[in-house]
Amino acid sequence: MPGRLMEPDGALIPFSTEVDVPLYNIQHGVKLPIFRIFVSWSRSNLLQVACIRPFEDDFNNEEDSGTSDGGDLGGKVVEVKLCASDPQISEAQRRRIAYGSVSPFAFLQGRKNALAMMSRMSSSSLGDWWQHVIEYSRSILELLENTNPPSRSVIEDPRIVLKLVNKPTGLKAAWQLMEMFYVDKHSLTWLPEQLVDWVAEYDCILSETEGTVHSKLFKLQEKLVNLQVIEDDPEYWEALSSALTVGWLDAVVKLLRLHGSYQLNQMDSRETENGLVEAVAVLVSTMPRLRHDLPAGKLGQCYKTKPDFIKAWEKWRGQITKLDCSAFWVHCGHRQTREGLRNLLQIMLGNMNNISNASFHWMELFVSHFLYIKPLTMSFEEMHRLAQKCLQLKSSSLSNGLTRLIVGALGENIEVVIAECSKSFGPWMITHALELLAADSNQNEILFSERYNLGGISIVELHRIVYAQVLFSHSLTSQIAPTYLASCPKQGLGLLEISLSRQPVQNYTLILKDLEICRLYELDKICSFVKKITGMHQWKHGRKGSGIYWFQKAGDESRLNQIAQQLFECIGCSNTNETFKQWEGLIELLGPDVGTAGGLGFLHRYRDFKNSLRHVQYGRATDAARHSVELLIQLLKSPSTPQRLWLSLLHDSVKLLNWKDRPLLNAAETNLLLSKLQELSMLQLLPDSPQLDLPPPELASIRLALATNLSRAFLEE
Repeated sequence: MPGRLMEPDGALIPFSTEVDVPLYNIQHGVKLPIFRIFVSWSRSNLLQVACIRPFEDDFNNEEDSGTSDGGDLGGKVVEVKLCASDPQISEAQRRRIAYGSVSPFAFLQGRKNALAMMSRMSSSSLGDWWQHVIEYSRSILELLENTNPPSRSVIEDPRIVLKLVNKPTGLKAAWQLMEMFYVDKHSLTWLPEQLVDWVAEYDCILSETEGTVHSKLFKLQEKLVNLQVIEDDPEYWEALSSALTVGWLDAVVKLLRLHGSYQLNQMDSRETENGLVEAVAVLVSTMPRLRHDLPAGKLGQCYKTKPDFIKAWEKWRGQITKLDCSAFWVHCGHRQTREGLRNLLQIMLGNMNNISNASFHWMELFVSHFLYIKPLTMSFEEMHRLAQKCLQLKSSSLSNGLTRLIVGALGENIEVVIAECSKSFGPWMITHALELLAADSNQNEILFSERYNLGGISIVELHRIVYAQVLFSHSLTSQIAPTYLASCPKQGLGLLEISLSRQPVQNYTLILKDLEICRLYELDKICSFVKKITGMHQWKHGRKGSGIYWFQKAGDESRLNQIAQQLFECIGCSNTNETFKQWEGLIELLGPDVGTAGGLGFLHRYRDFKNSLRHVQYGRATDAARHSVELLIQLLKSPSTPQRLWLSLLHDSVKLLNWKDRPLLNAAETNLLLSKLQELSMLQLLPDSPQLDLPPPELASIRLALATNLSRAFLEE
């Protein structure tokens, strides 16, 4: 739709900053002013945006400068991709993910169909179904892993707090959330700790505008190289508090061990201070955790049962309280160390103010409750209320797709989860993540029930169809789209037929792939249609041999008849050698199965006759001459031989009629040739009849040869 440029200093289209809408920057490169823009849909999720300049400005500029800027004159058309997915994932990576996810998806559908046929998904089968979905989910996660891990130094730098890793993608983060909430039944018991681990891995992508603990530590790590007395820097203690708040115990202990009191030349003078720092480091490293296990090398003490955890938790908190009330703080002469360490103790004791001040994002404040305030397992309802409270405390808006997904999952609102997966992470994500949602049998009614407003299909089928259409829109992914359409029981095969019939036919390899798809899914009519369309395309572009080949593959006798007649009209019935070569080319184009071309079965016999007659001219044996006579009689008796070819055949027969040794044609055969010549002569008397091509002397020689051969035949008989 067209629109005028309303604001001279910026946007092409005016918009309100109060409304949360996605914005796309257009790199059009057109000189201002822009008079009008046009927007239209292109393929898949692409928009074509035409930026038009005023014609008067272009005309005046060209006159003034005496030159034209060529491509800029009038405007420019650019394509804009509408996509809310992770910009870190390139198009090549997306195609790799698309191809890699086909096999796990198809394998899972095969298992589902097999279980459906066995006892209609018995209770025992349903009980184990989540394990099949877990295998599927882990296969997808392997695809989403970064294939190029960063190089690591052999010698570890003690000042490196954050390990060098590639920035994770939002797609992988969202997938792990879906698996955590809806598939892995074992993780539900340890869900709070699972969320803590999730924040530790993806804290760096939680927000692009707000600060995070990860960004805080990253800034500190850049400063560590130039810091002489690290404990004097307020950012050092702020980073320590923030890391402890989200449970990054390894980073906290490593930073504490960088304290100046650990230096050999200061240990004697700062013995009390060093003892307090070490005591806090020990308390941090021995923090009890209610979880199934701890990764190798991670600090903390793991407890799998609540009684053991509660006992260890109370003992640990008692030690913190005892240290906090110790008299050693009076002897600590370094104010920043004293205040910083006591702040860490207050965080471990669950002081809400200290925790809130040390965290940045609401999700960091959210997981800190599981570590220090309410470590025992909470229900989804309690966690949802806590999430809302943290959002209010941090005055945060749900501007990130991941955080909206978390709130929707905690609120057990599957509609919100589906909408967020589709909106923020694209059709690939929602199509494959629906299998994770379906692992919970309570959601089957929502996911698989047929809906009138969707045309009688389910939500699952709708998203598979949408994703298949996206795949069909690109030549490099079109061949994997049928896997998803085949899993749609209502409209899948119908849409597959439509999509295949609309595929471009310029690429030979793509045509072969489409035909293979038709063979696999037994789409014989579409297979024939694709071959016909390919033949028409090849014929229109001058590749006549290829066109005839595809028409023969399709069994299209009607078009083969038309083509043969058209070529026959072009070649004509001239008696020159050049024309005969054209005849041979036509016969080769039509192939050996020339009968499919209708009434042109005479072509092979005509070619054989000309070749045999050529042998006679070169003085070969009489057998070749007799064979030529047989072919001549067959051609003249055949009703498929065109009438205008008779005269050419009669002219060629003169050599056979004047054979010296003995007459090669008997009286009946000679009379046949005479009747054909007489019929041609009678046609000349009709009005508007075409004139014979041969001159009168040639016609006279034919009549003389026929009369001579007839008399010789009578005498022979």
